[in-house]
Amino acid sequence: MKKITIICVGKIKEDFYRKAVSEYEKRLGRYCKLEIIEVQDEKTPDDAGPALEEQIREKEAVRILKHVKEDAYVIALEIEGEKPNSVSFANQLSHLAVQGKSHLQFIIGGSLGLHESISKAAHRAVSFSNMTFPHQLMRVILLEQIYRAYRIIKKEPYHK
Repeated sequence: MKKITIICVGKIKEDFYRKAVSEYEKRLGRYCKLEIIEVQDEKTPDDAGPALEEQIREKEAVRILKHVKEDAYVIALEIEGEKPNSVSFANQLSHLAVQGKSHLQFIIGGSLGLHESISKAAHRAVSFSNMTFPHQLMRVILLEQIYRAYRIIKKEPYHK
């Protein structure tokens, strides 16, 4: 059974996001061992300039990188990443399994995105849209797409 770790910045505050995450954790239990690691986010003042924003991304990156495993295949969620459709995303996950990559780690940054050190540590960058989503919602979207990918891989029905 494959292990999937999602490393994300910040805690989920809204109950409806927590319920959605919980539902996908339950659904994914039959396909993989799922772990969600939340690292502390940095408070960003409204008037933060580019230098302060860079410092914040860097502090969050240090926290993230403490959890990245050497033997894991790391996928960063970045708006500039490749934009697979659901079937090609499933094929990518299946291909990684065939290659013997038994531990996947997905990284979701905070409200300012990811520091370049995360991009360099990642094996691949993926984006689910050109649009920007709240990082809490992105966790739900990622879990749904992983679940959908497993359904596709197992040739089980899924909504198109």
